[in-house]
Amino acid sequence: MQLIDRVRDTIRRHDLAHRGSRVIVAVSGGSDSVALSHLMMSLDRAGDLCVAAFAHFNHQLRADADRDEQFCAGLAASLGRAFIADRGDVAMLARRERRSIEDASRHARYEFLEKARFEANAERIALGHTRDDQAETFLLRLLRGAGSRGLAAMHPRRGPMIRPLIDCRRSELRDYLAEHGIAFVHDASNEDVSIPRNRVRAELLPLLIGRFNPSIVDVLADEADLAREEWRWMRTVADDEFARVVRVDAAATSVDMVELAGLPIALTRMVVRRALLERAADGAISFAHVEQVLRLGREDGPPFDLPGQRVQRIGPAIVLTNKPDGHRANLFRYSLSIPGEVRIPETGALVSAERAESAGQARADAGMGPAGATAIVQFATSDGPLTVRNRRPGDRFRPLGLGGGKKLQDFFVDRKVARQTRDSVPLVVDESDRIIWVAGHTIDERFRVTDPAQGVVVLRLKPA
Repeated sequence: MQLIDRVRDTIRRHDLAHRGSRVIVAVSGGSDSVALSHLMMSLDRAGDLCVAAFAHFNHQLRADADRDEQFCAGLAASLGRAFIADRGDVAMLARRERRSIEDASRHARYEFLEKARFEANAERIALGHTRDDQAETFLLRLLRGAGSRGLAAMHPRRGPMIRPLIDCRRSELRDYLAEHGIAFVHDASNEDVSIPRNRVRAELLPLLIGRFNPSIVDVLADEADLAREEWRWMRTVADDEFARVVRVDAAATSVDMVELAGLPIALTRMVVRRALLERAADGAISFAHVEQVLRLGREDGPPFDLPGQRVQRIGPAIVLTNKPDGHRANLFRYSLSIPGEVRIPETGALVSAERAESAGQARADAGMGPAGATAIVQFATSDGPLTVRNRRPGDRFRPLGLGGGKKLQDFFVDRKVARQTRDSVPLVVDESDRIIWVAGHTIDERFRVTDPAQGVVVLRLKPA
């Protein structure tokens, strides 16, 4: 199978884009992103999708960063598409927010790409990650300690981000560029082995290839695929078991440990973790926290505190109750299935979610309800579960039509939302805790529907 056909097959199998989809291509100037640019333009000419623009973020970390930006601008011009660029002092960002350079770079780059997507009125952002990158990510997660969720590594699609080259080897892309006489730039920072990913690429993978298995990249990438599908399956089963053995209300979460004891340990851990997350104020639930709860379920002991909650054993049940948190003791957090609904006893409201085949159909079915009570958003099942919670310190989002980020607190002030009611406003968030909908008010720009024919999720707010 030719390289272009393999990319086309990846896009089809993972539903990354479709005919008419507007896509911006993230380009760094390196071989992978340059190959991605030319392959995506081939698909554009074939009518498989529409390349709306090329986007480049200058991290200002290297002396030749400006050279790379100029190269990418020339690449976009040669391919006849718009070029969107921005730059930022990533080193300063890393120091200020106490992040690693790699993490700060990724954060700044993805923030820029979201802005570029809306500027180009595009649905998707194509990234140049390859099968080699997938193998490296798997090893990094393995070395740091991860379960199926972490070992799933990079998903072919995560929200608007798509990875059309995830089934292609880096060497194949280099061969493609050489065959067509296409130039690219060399990023010297890839040789810096103080960066963990580069050290895995330069030292660990060659050792594994030379001493253990010449096909280790494909083996590890396949393992990531297996972990991803296993995680999705386990998450579905765990959600069913959660509904069976866990009872949640405003006062407490009760986990039936007798029923839970009959489950495989992997499902048991997932159910307990989800129960803890329902009560946690900040979502900081670790493997050790889960094991601590399971130990209390096996061996009766005194109550103890975990993030945002108190844990105690009452008869055969583990009971989780809210831990007072200053003046904000009335925190809530509930999972929301698609389709499904969740009642919020703290506010007397109900939030529901359902799928619709298209935005047009969803609008027709929504009818004339109260202003702000219905939201139609772009969201895929592969993007993870939904959660309904109230506000937390530091919450930010991108209000529809504003064109930039805003603190939720400032949004409430601008909308003249009464101070005493702000903690009662339900927020629908994704698996990464990004705000999708400030219920009753507005959605986040990142989840705006850009294709009326695309499948969507309809969110509704009504009295319980």
